[in-house]
Amino acid sequence: MGGKQKTLVVLAGTALAAGLTGPAFGADAVPPPATPTAATGSGTSVVEWNRELITILGDPKAQPATVQPTRSFALLQAAEYDAEASITRAGPAYLFSTRAPQGARADAAADQAAHDVLVALYPAKRAGVDRRLSSQLSAIPGGPGKQAGTAVGAAVARRLIGLRSQDGSSAKPLPFRAGDKVGYYRPTPPDFPTPVFTNWGSVQPFVLTSGRQFRPATPPDVSSATYATALNKVKSLGSRTSTTRTPDQTAAAKFWAAAPVWNVWNQITQNLVTAQNTSLQNAVKVFARLDLSLADTTIAMYDAKYTYRVWRPVTAVRLGSTHYNPRIVGDPHWTPLLTTAPDPSYPSAHAALSQAAATTLAGLYGARHHPAVTSKGTTRTYAGFQDAATEAWLSRTWSGQHTSIDNRAGQQLGTQVADFVAGRL
Repeated sequence: MGGKQKTLVVLAGTALAAGLTGPAFGADAVPPPATPTAATGSGTSVVEWNRELITILGDPKAQPATVQPTRSFALLQAAEYDAEASITRAGPAYLFSTRAPQGARADAAADQAAHDVLVALYPAKRAGVDRRLSSQLSAIPGGPGKQAGTAVGAAVARRLIGLRSQDGSSAKPLPFRAGDKVGYYRPTPPDFPTPVFTNWGSVQPFVLTSGRQFRPATPPDVSSATYATALNKVKSLGSRTSTTRTPDQTAAAKFWAAAPVWNVWNQITQNLVTAQNTSLQNAVKVFARLDLSLADTTIAMYDAKYTYRVWRPVTAVRLGSTHYNPRIVGDPHWTPLLTTAPDPSYPSAHAALSQAAATTLAGLYGARHHPAVTSKGTTRTYAGFQDAATEAWLSRTWSGQHTSIDNRAGQQLGTQVADFVAGRL
């Protein structure tokens, strides 16, 4: 796990077979051929719109600080999915179908839907999004079918944005009051930032019934032997000056922290779809299932984080001298390898999100693929989606961010959400 080589691209896998191995969306849906046709279009356009969103998010001013980016991915992919499904009727809609005349182009519909969602979410980026739409539509022959397709896509995007306008994502975050009791989360050094996304657990999910649907069990008390064992491991492996962490573990810790984890899994999926020359029908399904799972996992994760409000390892180690747990030897100067994220510890975000993504992709593509992920010129290769996810959550212990308790809860949560989404789309 974690072999490295230098490259400038993100590879999707070294042994890609045609088609998807898992079920299509909906219990009665039949997977369409992987080879694109004039009627369905190519999945390349779906990849390009996904990349466009990642480019937009590369501007730190583009995304509202109180809105989680996984919501944008879910809206983008849901719009493309329902636009395509409204025309092809190849499977059930995610939320709704729009009436489409015979001959309407599904690819034009998906392109227009993607464009309109991104413009609605990021109006300041309209010029670039308009250029992307012009480029995409220029590859589609003109005529009534193209015009009808763009009308369907616009209608789907407009309706979807309207339905999600009251989902709670625009609510002002609740003020956070740090607890002074043992085990309760409080802002962390060195800058002690205000905790983020305090209200996100109450946002309306895309597929789950509520953010608490798969809420993890109450974590072990910080005075327990179980907690002491987990924290002492982080104290040893996750310290900035650790002598027990290997060079490769250090590299992995920095690697998985270099980019938002949802970006990484979307990029893996981009390259899976591209390498297989996937049809539009399959591409919208793959991305919708991935990003709806990631969005709902994020909601469920924050529900749990702010329900249990478990302090971070840096707080627990530095306060060990208060003898809240006799099995822990405190160190008031202990510093993690990487700066701690500004939210409670339980469960781990990297564990939950990576497990949701790996479960989704393994269900669709099988376990025989060997994903390779690149960040800042360094590539790490894996024996399968699960190996990549496992390293992602282990990296949070190596970086001093999370205990194994946090990671296990996140892994379970991500699996449950992904399975639930797959069973209902």
